[in-house]
Amino acid sequence: MFDRDVWQEIFNTIKTNKLRTFLTGFSVGWAIFILVMLLASVNGMENGFYNQFNDDATNSIFVRPGVTSKAYGGFEAGRRIQLENDDMEYLSKSFPEDIEFISARYYTNVTARYKSETGTYSLQATNPEHQFIEKTIVTSGRYFNEADQINKAKVAVIGKKVAEDLFKDEEPLGKFVELNGLSFRVIGIFTDDGDVNAEQRVYAPLSTYQRIYGNTSNINMIALTYNPTYDVPRALEFSEKLEDLMKRRHRIDPDDQAGMYVFNYAEAYDNINSFTAVLRGVGIGVAFLILIAGIVGIGNIMVFTIKERTKEIGVRKALGARPNQIINLVLLESVFITTISGFVGLLFAWMILAAIGPTIQSPAFSNPSVNTATVVTATVILIVAGVLAGLIPAMKAANVKPIVALSDK
Repeated sequence: MFDRDVWQEIFNTIKTNKLRTFLTGFSVGWAIFILVMLLASVNGMENGFYNQFNDDATNSIFVRPGVTSKAYGGFEAGRRIQLENDDMEYLSKSFPEDIEFISARYYTNVTARYKSETGTYSLQATNPEHQFIEKTIVTSGRYFNEADQINKAKVAVIGKKVAEDLFKDEEPLGKFVELNGLSFRVIGIFTDDGDVNAEQRVYAPLSTYQRIYGNTSNINMIALTYNPTYDVPRALEFSEKLEDLMKRRHRIDPDDQAGMYVFNYAEAYDNINSFTAVLRGVGIGVAFLILIAGIVGIGNIMVFTIKERTKEIGVRKALGARPNQIINLVLLESVFITTISGFVGLLFAWMILAAIGPTIQSPAFSNPSVNTATVVTATVILIVAGVLAGLIPAMKAANVKPIVALSDK
C-alpha cells in the first residue's frame, strides 16, 4: 500500500487529468459537505424543538378546560367548562400510582410596585409542587410551601427580571412588594433556563389568590407529571385515561375535542422524534444521491485512465504483475481521490458549524452541530465510496490480456 512507485504513478495520473479530477473530487466533497450540513440542520431543529419544552418537566401533562362543541348528558353545546380544586384532588386520588407531582394554576396580571418603581407582570397562583413541574430554579430564598398554602400567606416568589426591574441593586428577600395594592413579602427569586420570559413572572400560593378573589375554588388549569419510569406508549395510555375520566366527570361527549384539552409532552416528543427522523432520512438520501454522482464521476475517470494506460497494464502483466496488484493500483487511486475530496468537504462544513453554530439561537432552531458518530460515519462512507468507484474499472484492468493490450493502438 505504501509502495513509492505506486503512489508516484497515482500522482502522475492525477496531474495529467487535473480538471477532470478536480470536478469529480468537488462532487464528492460537496456531497459530504451537504450530508454534514443537513444532519447538523436537523440537529439544530431538534434542539430548537426541545428547547421550547425545556422549562417544563419532560413528563408533564396539562389539563385545560374549554367550551363544549356537542350536546351531551342533558347539556347543550357551547357550555363553558370550569375546573375547581376538587378536580385536582379527584385526579390525585384516582391515579395515586401514576401521578408524580400535581398542581393547579390560576392566572392573573398584577401591577407590582416597590417604592417608586412599578411594572405589570403575569402572576401564577399555584401549589408548592408546581416548582418541580415547571422546573423553577430558586437562586435565593425559597419557594412557598404547604404551610404558606394552608395559612393563605401573602408571600411571593419573583422572577429574576422582576427583581431587577423593581429592586434595582437592593436585596429583594424579606422586602414587601405591592401586587394590585396588596402587600406580599418576597421569599424567593427564581430563574428559568428554558424560558427567559418566565423570569418576568410572579408565583404566589393558590389559596391566597383564591381568597383574594372572593373565596373561590376556581382554577384555570391542572398541571401534573406522570411516573417518570413510563415509556411513551404507557404515558400516552395514561393521558387518554385521564382525559376520559375528566370528560365523564364534567359530562362532556367522549368525542368532543373542544370541551377538555389534555396535552401530554410525551406525544409532542414522539411527534418531534418522528419528524426529525424523516428530515434526517431525507437529508441522508439527498447527500447519498450527490455522492453517487461523484462515485460515477470517479469511476469514469478510472475507466478513461485505464483506457489510456492499456499498453502499460499489458506490459506489467507480461512482466509478471499479478491481477491483485493491478486492482490495488486502481483502487488506491480511487480511494485517494474520494478520501481527500471528502475530508476537504467535511473540514469545510465543520469550520462553518464551529464558527456560526453556537451563535444561532432561536425558538425553532438552536446550535446546529454534528456528533462524533456522524464524523465517523462520513469517514466510512468516503472509504466505501472510493472502493465502489474504483471496483469495476479495477476488475476491468485486471482482466486485460497482455497480448490484446500490447496490440492496442
